[in-house]
Amino acid sequence: MNIKTGIGLFVFILLSGCVAQKKYDQLLAEKVALESDKMALNDELSARENTIEDLESKLEEEKANVTSLKDKLSKSQKSLDSLQEQYNTLSDYYDRVTSNSGKLNQDLAAKEKQLLQMETDLAVQKQKNEELAANLAEREAKVQELEQVLADKEAAVNALKQKVSEALLNFKENDLTIEVKNGKVYVSLAEQLLFNSGSTVVDAKGVSALKKLAQVLKENSDVNIVVEGHTDDVPINAGNRYLKDNWDLSVLRATSIVRILVDNGAEPENITAAGKGEFSPKADNETAEGRQTNRRTEIILTPKLDELFQILESN
Repeated sequence: MNIKTGIGLFVFILLSGCVAQKKYDQLLAEKVALESDKMALNDELSARENTIEDLESKLEEEKANVTSLKDKLSKSQKSLDSLQEQYNTLSDYYDRVTSNSGKLNQDLAAKEKQLLQMETDLAVQKQKNEELAANLAEREAKVQELEQVLADKEAAVNALKQKVSEALLNFKENDLTIEVKNGKVYVSLAEQLLFNSGSTVVDAKGVSALKKLAQVLKENSDVNIVVEGHTDDVPINAGNRYLKDNWDLSVLRATSIVRILVDNGAEPENITAAGKGEFSPKADNETAEGRQTNRRTEIILTPKLDELFQILESN
């Protein structure tokens, strides 16, 4: 290589070196600028990332709020639906009531009329019940009065039987019996105590018994007396012109006894004479004992029941 070539090369290298330095400085400056821009962009990116994080956090909160609002909206909608249903029901009811108001007024008027009638009926029934209660009390009082009268009569009958039994105590049991039946005292006197066979005249022993009985009846003037003559079924002797049959015999015997009782103090208006003949037997007429039992006189003593009849008639 010659000197020119070397100088040329040197100059070229020198010139090339100046160009490279300028290029280098330019690139360095661009690098510095780029790095500065990069730092600025990184700062901006970091700020934007922070902003994004904040926005994402707010987004999640908003999503939660939206979900909560959706739940509230759903519940509110259900409540609204329920209220709407109630409203519709009430509206329908109102429409029915409005449309039926005329009929309801008629029904109400009818019910009020029925109620008034029921109140009237109730008042009438109450009055009837009060009247029935008063009538019942009155009847109960009368029943008690009747029971007391009957008890008094029963006591009187028993007392009368006792007095008659004591008056006729000395006579034989076969000659007479004394018993109480149906509120009456029955004094049954056998034929052998009072009469001879076929006779209507009371013998002395019978008169004595009747006088004692008459004394009791005299002391008890409030007693009704029935004297009944009884016979057996044996026909009367056809030769007796005063007695046609047993009817006559029973009646005349009863009349004879009545006279003795009246003559010894018994009240005549209280006495009735009756003849039963053979038609009220106490025993079988097929035997002698039965026929003897049937030949009797029964004196039936009944305390007067005027007070009892007055009570019954007042009912």
